[in-house]
Amino acid sequence: MELKIEARNVELRKGWQTKIEEEKNKVIRHYAGIVLHLRVCIEATSHHKEGGFEIKVVATIPNDTVVVARKGEAVRALLTEAFDVLALQLKEKARKKRKNIKTPAAADVDKVGIIRKLSPFESYGFITSVDNRDIYFHENALKNVNMEELTEGDSVFYGETVGDKGPQASWVRSAN
Repeated sequence: MELKIEARNVELRKGWQTKIEEEKNKVIRHYAGIVLHLRVCIEATSHHKEGGFEIKVVATIPNDTVVVARKGEAVRALLTEAFDVLALQLKEKARKKRKNIKTPAAADVDKVGIIRKLSPFESYGFITSVDNRDIYFHENALKNVNMEELTEGDSVFYGETVGDKGPQASWVRSAN
């Protein structure tokens, strides 16, 4: 990971540089391979209300950039806070990335079957699978069709899961 440190309107102190290196090492340890480039800017400001310094930490990650800015009096405390916030944002980005790369489970694969039995008043039915198994489905699993629109013998696509009493359709779509 490439690191760039800037100091504006202030001399970069050795202690600050050491703190930045420590925090950078934590980022590498926890988010190796995620952060491609890290830039830290310490600027002395004339804002008397927010304090005398502004810290900006900019992390470049694949397809995105994370920016954290903090203002205050003590540079080392601001650096710690900024890197803590950065770590939280990186953790959230990593979580979202894992969620988007969800591997398809057996329930996500489209299967084809024939409606064998319908009980519209009880809101359920059975599908016969290609390998002649009975797959239970409830009316709530229907996706693009209503129970009243189905008839025995209709072709359907479905996702299969294991229910309390055996194979069950997690979703059912009309194939017609």
